[in-house]
Amino acid sequence: MPVVLTIAGSDSGGGAGIQADLKTFMARGVHGTSAITAVTAQNTRGVQSVHVLPAREVQAQIESVFADFAVAAVKTGMLASAPVVRAVARALRAHPHVPLVVDPVMVATRGTRLLDADALRVLVSELLPRASVLTPNLPEAAVLTGIKATDPRAQAKAADRLRAMGAAAVLLKGGHGRGRLVHDRYADDHGHIEMTHVRRPGHAHGTGCTLAAALAAELARGRTSRQAAQRAVAYVQRALAGGWQPHRDGLILLRH
Repeated sequence: MPVVLTIAGSDSGGGAGIQADLKTFMARGVHGTSAITAVTAQNTRGVQSVHVLPAREVQAQIESVFADFAVAAVKTGMLASAPVVRAVARALRAHPHVPLVVDPVMVATRGTRLLDADALRVLVSELLPRASVLTPNLPEAAVLTGIKATDPRAQAKAADRLRAMGAAAVLLKGGHGRGRLVHDRYADDHGHIEMTHVRRPGHAHGTGCTLAAALAAELARGRTSRQAAQRAVAYVQRALAGGWQPHRDGLILLRH
């Protein structure tokens, strides 16, 4: 069974972060390992507190996993602080041939900031160029590129700029756009693919984490980045179709 490592924060509500990643890995038929970067008090109605772990502890977790498992792919999520990003980049330098999915988690669905400005600069300089696939949503792409990707042409431009920043491939998530249809865009050396699906009612929790985790799982199973992106998008759509809402004022949770 392929082994995948997720490096991300813990979500006490189980809808996003490490918990969502591990559920996704199991559903996609890979063994999930983890390095926790932060502990959050969180549910479908918001993030109440965040405790960032020391960078040395994050690096120790990563090194422990690699010392015992043949890791076939790595996925990063919430990295929180510049020291943690540096520690992650440092630990992964020893494994340059392992595919890396970078989900540049910046803000929680309810608006809580999950990546500070210094950490963002380090992520762009040290981790983004290492990414096999970068999976930003539209607001994250706007922060990284300065492009508000409000239409397909702008999305294509943003994806190309992100690749110029060093990512081998980009899966630009279109869920924050407007309109009846959602447009996800994948870009690599061979061109662009636009994946379109009908927007579902309500707001879901953990879709970005789940998408990046599914993509990493597919890479671990030997798929190309393009195949992995298409399969990951399809998986999230199925998980959304079976989603449920634990509280009437909360977000929708995916059914893995």
